[in-house]
Amino acid sequence: MLKQQLRAISSLLTSITLIGICVGMTSTLLSLRATIENFGTLTTGIVMSAYFIGFLFGTTRAPKDIRRVGYIRAFGGLAALAAASILIQAIWIDPTVWFIMRFITGFAISAIFVIVESWLNTMADNKNRGTLLSVYLVLIYGGLVAGQLLLGVADPAGFMAFALVALLINLALIPILISVTVEPTTHEPKKVPIRSLIKLVPLGIFNAFIMQACYSMFYGIGPMYAIYIGLSITQVTLFMASFILGGMLAQAPIGLLSDRFDRRVIMAACAGLGAVMALVLSQLGASLVWLIYLCVGLFGACVLPLYSLGMAHTNDYLEKDQMIGATGAIIKVGGIGSIIGAPAVAALMQFGAVDYFFLLIMALSLMVCFYSLYRITRRARAEDQLSSSYAMLGPSQTSDELLTTLVDEHEYQAEQLAEAEQESQDNAAQKPGSPV
Repeated sequence: MLKQQLRAISSLLTSITLIGICVGMTSTLLSLRATIENFGTLTTGIVMSAYFIGFLFGTTRAPKDIRRVGYIRAFGGLAALAAASILIQAIWIDPTVWFIMRFITGFAISAIFVIVESWLNTMADNKNRGTLLSVYLVLIYGGLVAGQLLLGVADPAGFMAFALVALLINLALIPILISVTVEPTTHEPKKVPIRSLIKLVPLGIFNAFIMQACYSMFYGIGPMYAIYIGLSITQVTLFMASFILGGMLAQAPIGLLSDRFDRRVIMAACAGLGAVMALVLSQLGASLVWLIYLCVGLFGACVLPLYSLGMAHTNDYLEKDQMIGATGAIIKVGGIGSIIGAPAVAALMQFGAVDYFFLLIMALSLMVCFYSLYRITRRARAEDQLSSSYAMLGPSQTSDELLTTLVDEHEYQAEQLAEAEQESQDNAAQKPGSPV
């Protein structure tokens, strides 16, 4: 049965693997090219943050358009948009152009993840959904690693690397466009406001904000830092690949531990060990390149599972019908952290504090560690953690239910704003002396 379903979703898995390769290549490619073009660290950080702005905007706006035109046509249009944005960055080497194109890329990629994950959830059932999602996420992480390695054979100073990314995005169109699978349908979940989550599960919100900020720092500015300490282009790609590979290999073991013990203890341990590895990395130079690979792999193994741990911890304290809505809220909070992260560390490095790159990440990891320990003293462990089991999370965590949540929340906010404006106009008309 599982083999038949894997065969049925092979087109989806092929498409998203190619997209994962492109995502893995693009951030490192642009960071390296920005260094070659002397953009400056602060400018580069702002440019790289545009991707996360687009990604956040895409998860809140694109779902409405996807439901309007259909999944297949939306995927085709978004993939073409992403490919065009990459090629434009190769043609016009300008920070302003890159900022706009990075925004468009983030928007398109986030919407593509919505489409693929919704499709995947529709084709899975309760008996094998976990297995299928695990296969999907392993392929995502494998694509991210492969993207880093492919970049090692393409010169970031030339056009070929950009063309290769655009080519792979276009190739990702083929499997899903020729698929005969029925398009997903949406359902009505329960909304969960961010302010309610902050009161109910503050650690989950805090962890999402801090860790996504750290991820954007590393993906956006990490290649520049590696160049600064003396690594070659090929070594930079291995540096980034080691980080992702470490996270991929550690996801499942850490997840199993978190299902057996208090997740907050595991979160504190991962964040604390991640801080130690960040401190070690801040002291290493290019002469110890293999030790750098080892340490950055261990660093990824510690910090990359933290977002998933935080999501599972949040779900431990929620009702079943709240979990999808809570995911949408956490995506927004994490998106804000991503937008802030890269420019913040870039501003620090702009003023000559290159050595503080990993020290800042260390400080943020320690904040998660200490806050996790503090929350243990303030609240009992969720009863047997039966609300939710740990699940590996890729670059986005979206589904058909979350699609509906984001659209309905957007419409609800628009209705509330319209009602407030109408009430204000009515009050003004009722005041003595108001013009008729």
